[in-house]
Amino acid sequence: MYNGELSTGVEGFADMSSPVITVSEISKSFGSVKAVDDLSFAVNGGTCFGFLGPNGAGKTTLMKMLYGMCVPDKGCGGTMDVLGYDPVESVLSIKYLSGVVPQENNLDEELNVIQNLMIYSRFYDMTGGAAKERIGILLEFLQLGDKRRARIKELSGGMKRRLVIARALLNNPRLLILDEPTTGLDPQVRHLIWDKLRRLKKQDTTILLTTHYMEEASQLCDRLVIMDKGKKIMEGEPFGLVEANIEKYVLEIIDVDSGERVHQAALPDKVRVDLSDNAVRLYCDQAGPLRRLADCAGNGRYLLRQTNLEDVFLKSTGRGLNEAQ
Repeated sequence: MYNGELSTGVEGFADMSSPVITVSEISKSFGSVKAVDDLSFAVNGGTCFGFLGPNGAGKTTLMKMLYGMCVPDKGCGGTMDVLGYDPVESVLSIKYLSGVVPQENNLDEELNVIQNLMIYSRFYDMTGGAAKERIGILLEFLQLGDKRRARIKELSGGMKRRLVIARALLNNPRLLILDEPTTGLDPQVRHLIWDKLRRLKKQDTTILLTTHYMEEASQLCDRLVIMDKGKKIMEGEPFGLVEANIEKYVLEIIDVDSGERVHQAALPDKVRVDLSDNAVRLYCDQAGPLRRLADCAGNGRYLLRQTNLEDVFLKSTGRGLNEAQ
């Protein structure tokens, strides 16, 4: 009987002290555009490792190189090791041991939920009985049990996304690769998917995640790389990156006129002003000076909050995570 948990088949395998992915000095160019530029990182087993950056930062290109859909530049001198294999030479071995959730929902619209999963199970030489049992457990795990006979065109966007994740878990993967898994989904569905990913990580599934959502990276990742224009800007634990690279508080002025009044006020030396991203933001390690400056905003709109990864990215690049390249 299904008890709400999901056996991934990897319990006891993952060693959080040793990397299951090692990438060193990898680059990938498309014409004159360098999508990935001399990138290096290592991912330990049983953890969630993330890549945070705006659209066009090179995150998807990197993922495709890791599961063999794209090859690095010849002569870049870089190396990749995924679960003990080189993706350029042993792509099938990596695919057999991993599950991939691409950016797009590439499901067969003419088939129903069960048929989509059954067809995919054949790639892993699963017997009919084993496939049906595994599919039943996965659909319940991702709260799709009542949709097993529904055609894909009848599903909502959130249901399709959960089905793609179910498909990626069919083979009990040691590594789950997710390329922006919750883009475009409403908050309720996003939090549901986050909960399922946390449960998988507790069972020692290694998760590789790309996202441009600051909150998603903070909620899920044990460690992450912040990327921009193909390059690694910084790497570390989410909260550690915030603590080491930005002040503790920020006063964000939303109203333009109020922003000008605050900016023209006499600012304490300890307050830093950031005028990038077409906004006025004032940063300080203490909330008191920012509260006093907020009084200058009058009746205008403002927000005094703790800083986060978005502020770190803004400080490093001069633009927000959701701005176009």
